[in-house]
Amino acid sequence: MDLDHILTVIHRHAVQYLLIGGMNFLLRHEPVITYDVDLWIEDTGENRGRCELALAELSAQWGASDDDWGPVQEKGSGWLDRQSLFCLTSPHGAIDVFRYVRGLNDWQESRANAVTGRTASGVPYLGLSDEDMLVCQLALGADEQKADRVETLRRALREQGGSDA
Repeated sequence: MDLDHILTVIHRHAVQYLLIGGMNFLLRHEPVITYDVDLWIEDTGENRGRCELALAELSAQWGASDDDWGPVQEKGSGWLDRQSLFCLTSPHGAIDVFRYVRGLNDWQESRANAVTGRTASGVPYLGLSDEDMLVCQLALGADEQKADRVETLRRALREQGGSDA
């Protein structure tokens, strides 16, 4: 997986996003195995359009069905309007694009609370805050929650002097 290349292309296209999920957790807390890059994008038509261009540059592929699977640059403008979650493949790694995140209702509020970081090679990213990551974990069903992440996030929030939900 080439996280740096994915983030560089996303930045070049001025996509408004937050890094969420396992990659955000890995970069900020503990090494975890993660097989994709999860991006929560600001859900506006203009931003979805920029994201579509970035994903085309990344040679991403997606399809609503196996028969429809193929390069996103062949999908036509507006294909990100079709659903709220997209699981894409690319030569640089799997990319999940979220237009909505369970437990979090306001992208702008989460962006205001987000944490700026850098990958090991220095590429900047904007990641979901620990508090919002915990809210997301707790919004999952008990069988979907990752107990180790919940505990790590609660510990981090206590150390930061914040609420640990």
